[in-house]
Amino acid sequence: MNPDHDMQENEEQLEAPAVVDEAQQAEADFAPEALDLALVKQVVETALLTSPEPLSLNELKRMFPRGATNNELMRKLLQEIADEWQGRGVELASVASGWRFCAKPELQRYLDRLNPQKPPKYSRAVMETLAIIAYRQPVTRGDIEDIRGVVVSTNIIKALEARGWIDAVGHREVPGRPALYATTRQFLDDLNLRSLEELPALDDLGTLVESSGAAQVELNMPGQGGSISAGEGLLDNDDGDSDDDEAGVLAGATPSVPPQLH
Repeated sequence: MNPDHDMQENEEQLEAPAVVDEAQQAEADFAPEALDLALVKQVVETALLTSPEPLSLNELKRMFPRGATNNELMRKLLQEIADEWQGRGVELASVASGWRFCAKPELQRYLDRLNPQKPPKYSRAVMETLAIIAYRQPVTRGDIEDIRGVVVSTNIIKALEARGWIDAVGHREVPGRPALYATTRQFLDDLNLRSLEELPALDDLGTLVESSGAAQVELNMPGQGGSISAGEGLLDNDDGDSDDDEAGVLAGATPSVPPQLH
């Protein structure tokens, strides 16, 4: 037996509990009740005001030591912040990806004057394709064509994917294994929605897209006098065999999101 070796092991065993105790003490020091909640609230508010993207509860908690906050505390502080911003030009909104500050919709027409560039105009074909995916998801390209009665342009699908509004979420187990499309969190965020359950009636989808600031919907059809409403004939069959002529309306559009404070 080696007395020096045994003595070293005993010393390590005696030191180990102390390390654990120190770690436990560190966690205790950052317990919610020990926090300066006013500071936490200020940090959260600052992060939301300066972030270009919505922040989730997990992301907000990441700014503080592990165990220092919890979801219940964060929701409480977020509600307090939202209440304090009531009646101002911006509001704290809860969307699919988390929380963010955004301008109130009724003030958007004034803010648009700072950037007079015309927003993209989405064709009827684009809106019909988006509506079918949003309300019938997941769907294949063949499903969309069956509903609309025309061939769906590849450009429309690719453009909606590039816009970040739809994505392939799988494949249907049939010959050819066609891709299944569904809307994304970005789609919900751009329309200031938290979930698909908040989607409006089908007739109001075009109005929602327009009012969100994400796009200006143009439903004028070649050869038609005037325009139709966002919902009128939204899923009616078009004349012709393809949407190729209309796909470019979205393909060159520059994505934009509801105004935020930076």
